[in-house]
Amino acid sequence: MNIRVGQGFDVHAFGSGDHVMLGGVRIAHDRGVIAHSDGDVAIHALCDALLGALALGDIGRHFPPGDARWKAADSRILLREVVAMLDARGYRLGNADVTVICERPRVAPHVAAMSAALAADLGCDPAALSVKATTSETLGFTGRGEGIAALAIVLIVSAT
Repeated sequence: MNIRVGQGFDVHAFGSGDHVMLGGVRIAHDRGVIAHSDGDVAIHALCDALLGALALGDIGRHFPPGDARWKAADSRILLREVVAMLDARGYRLGNADVTVICERPRVAPHVAAMSAALAADLGCDPAALSVKATTSETLGFTGRGEGIAALAIVLIVSAT
C-alpha cells in the first residue's frame, strides 16, 4: 500500500463582516475575514495538506488570488477540485485532522456541521475526519482577536 502524508496551515486577518466560514459552515460573528475567496481557513489548510501529500504545491498555485474566478469563491468548490486531483492520481483520503485556532467565534458548537460538510466534500466516512478547535490562551494575533488560523494533517492511501 502506498501512503503519503501532508500538512497545511492557513491564516486570515479579521475585517468587516458579520460571519466567518469554517469547514464549509457559515458562523455568525461580529467580524468577517480579509480574503480573496470566502476565507475558510479550515478548508484552505485541508486543501494545502492534500496538495502537499500529492506533492502538488499549495492552494495559491492552483487557485491564485489574482484570478478573478476565485473572487469570493466558496472554498468547498476548491476542496472538491483538490479531491478530484486526488482521485485522478489514484489516491483516497485515509484520514484527516483539522484544528481551528481562535479565541472567537466559538467553534465547538459547529464541529458536527463542519465535519458533515467536509466529509461530504471529501467523499469519506465522517469517522475518518477529526475537526476540533483551540485557543491560543490570549497570546499572539489569534489571542488578541486579530485573526483566525487552522492546521490540517492528512494521510492519503493509494486507491488500488
